Amino acid sequence: MSDLLRAPAEIKYAEELDWLESIDDSPKPFSWRLSPKMVRLFILGSERADGLDREIPQKWFGDRSFVERSIVTLASDRGLLLIGDPGTGKSWLAELLSAAISRNSTLVVQGTAGTTEDHIKYSWNVSMVIAKGQSRASMIPSPIMTAMETGAIGRFEELTRSTSDVQDALISILSEKYISVPELGGSAPATGETGGSGGSGGSGDSIVFAKPGFSIIATANSRDRGVNDLSSALKRRFNFVRIPVVTNKKAEAEIVRFRTEELLRRHHIELDVPPTLLDVLLQSFADLRASAAAAGSDDEKLESALSTAEQIGVLEDAILHSNFFGERALTAHTLASSLVGSLARREPEDLAILNKYLHGVVEPRSKEAGGSWPEFLEGGRDAIATLS
Repeated sequence: MSDLLRAPAEIKYAEELDWLESIDDSPKPFSWRLSPKMVRLFILGSERADGLDREIPQKWFGDRSFVERSIVTLASDRGLLLIGDPGTGKSWLAELLSAAISRNSTLVVQGTAGTTEDHIKYSWNVSMVIAKGQSRASMIPSPIMTAMETGAIGRFEELTRSTSDVQDALISILSEKYISVPELGGSAPATGETGGSGGSGGSGDSIVFAKPGFSIIATANSRDRGVNDLSSALKRRFNFVRIPVVTNKKAEAEIVRFRTEELLRRHHIELDVPPTLLDVLLQSFADLRASAAAAGSDDEKLESALSTAEQIGVLEDAILHSNFFGERALTAHTLASSLVGSLARREPEDLAILNKYLHGVVEPRSKEAGGSWPEFLEGGRDAIATLS
């Protein structure tokens, strides 16, 4: 795992998943590797009442009801759509669910304006087709088709960014649970005559059936509403789980600390990250969110969504800068510089908003509360002066 830039969850937590599987004696749906209870425990972490011989750390921070509803949906024949603002952990939850259920979270289609029907069904190896003709050997299955053939979880990221043609093709897959390959001859069975295994049955290689355990987890950003709205037919094929922005400071602090510790381990960095600076970062984002909520127009709001993920990005930037160019200790000055550098995306609008925040909120607070705030104020001013 050490030679991977970012190991998928099933590799990163392989030993933990093996152990959970070895002690799991609860009923498992279809071809699931873990039972629903163990899937929940893997994602949300263990508690003393679970009576386990080892502690399972929490990996996703949010309301347990969201996780439970997601698991129940995947145990049915409906798809799961995780929807919410950017940075709310939708993709991470989808990855953890896939890793726990199928031990494979990499069967992913990324939705963009350029995503085509081939990306969710199949394409062809042109050189093999020219040499030997069209056959199953010369067909390149999509990640979704591979998930169908193996009874695994397929993932579709940013569903609403894909065109209506792609979304229509997904309706057929979710409804009929098979993909027809007309180039190989044969015809699709009548609606409702689903079942069997991939490449088998009376239709031979021309039909790829989904095996039990197959499902799709899709994600969509609520801010993309209106880009390519989902049709009513596609919505009916999904159970919706809306992931809200984390506003609870305690929960957000847990997420930031979890990701910070992970970052330090991954980069083999030994760096002092004072808890007081985490508090400064959390408070700064809370202030900026409140300012955005009170703004009268988009010009008065930062372009950033001010999500927890962006907060982690600010901290990561500050930690790496301190490690490589600082004194191997995170300072308020570096943190403020990273915050301005990460959030100032429009010039001069975002710089003006951040400058107003520094003078209107941070400056009075630095005089009243002291602590790290005066240095944070200085760092922010210096960063704005550099970018202006």
